Amino acid sequence: MTYSPQTHEAVSLLKRLIATPSVSRDEGAAAELIFRFLQDKGARPQRLGNNVWAIGEPFDPTRPTILLNAHIDTVRPVSGWQRDPFTPVLEGDRLYGLGANDCGGGLVSLLETFIASLQLPSMGGEPAVNLVFLASAEEEVSGGSGIESVRDLLPKIDFAIVGEPTGMQPAIAEKGLMVVDAVAHGRAGHAARNEGVNAIDIAVADIQRLKDLEWKTSPLLGSVKTTVTIISAGTQHNVIPDTCQFTIDVRSNELYRNEEIFAILQQNLQSELKARSFRLSSSSIETEHPFVQRCIARGMKPFGSPTLSDQALMPWPSLKLGPGDSARSHTADEYICLSEIDEAIRLYSELLN
Repeated sequence: MTYSPQTHEAVSLLKRLIATPSVSRDEGAAAELIFRFLQDKGARPQRLGNNVWAIGEPFDPTRPTILLNAHIDTVRPVSGWQRDPFTPVLEGDRLYGLGANDCGGGLVSLLETFIASLQLPSMGGEPAVNLVFLASAEEEVSGGSGIESVRDLLPKIDFAIVGEPTGMQPAIAEKGLMVVDAVAHGRAGHAARNEGVNAIDIAVADIQRLKDLEWKTSPLLGSVKTTVTIISAGTQHNVIPDTCQFTIDVRSNELYRNEEIFAILQQNLQSELKARSFRLSSSSIETEHPFVQRCIARGMKPFGSPTLSDQALMPWPSLKLGPGDSARSHTADEYICLSEIDEAIRLYSELLN
């Protein structure tokens, strides 16, 4: 296929990013690469830690300001790769490499869209909106040195596009995350005699109560999902355990804040509960939002996403919209299609015009 010069430039940059390891909390080299790319294109990038951003010029405070965001960090390579995850390999339409799909494709596509807006004044045009580009760090670990650390340094944002892989369909809601550590308290005793209170029994009863809880169902995200993923108890076979620790992975829908869910769990479970954080609540945007309506008018189909992103840490309206397929993320032989990047650059430009 024949691709635009923007697509070729985006793919070239993505190849360099794949070859620059950027596992969460170690994204420095990739951040520097993006910083230099923006400088070479005439932007005036800024950097804090491993976050890099640039404000489109000329900036007009009377226009709406849209944030274009994607993350630069990756997970660690999983087992099963048939290729070197840090060597970009192009086979037909597919570009293989760690982070190609999640979310390098969205990153370079949004970056090319931003660069194109910088060129409008020189061509006698004016952007319809202010654009701010942000390449954020630590998304995969929801780290405090990621987007949270730079939010207050950005101009007032009216709306954000997050370039996660959605097949270029608008994800107008996403599930939140809360991790709850639970401790069931019993009383120790000898296993051979009828004494003690087995903490495992208390934990099992609570786990069953979790399964029986009824939650309000979202048409976009379904029900709240509570899953026990870790459990530990006992010291030896002949001692009734006096404690049983288990961890609950909570995936919230947009009908609840994490604080509300935690309160409901406390009311229904006997175990002692402690939430690691409330900060990653579910997020959503109204279908009546002008950008969502523009997507719908172009035949795009809004949906709810089960995966978490930097959206959870954004205080302004946002949606996820990016090239690639979420099912490829965090898998061996991850890839993005060049045709997907080409389509993304075109669609972003049309939607923001």
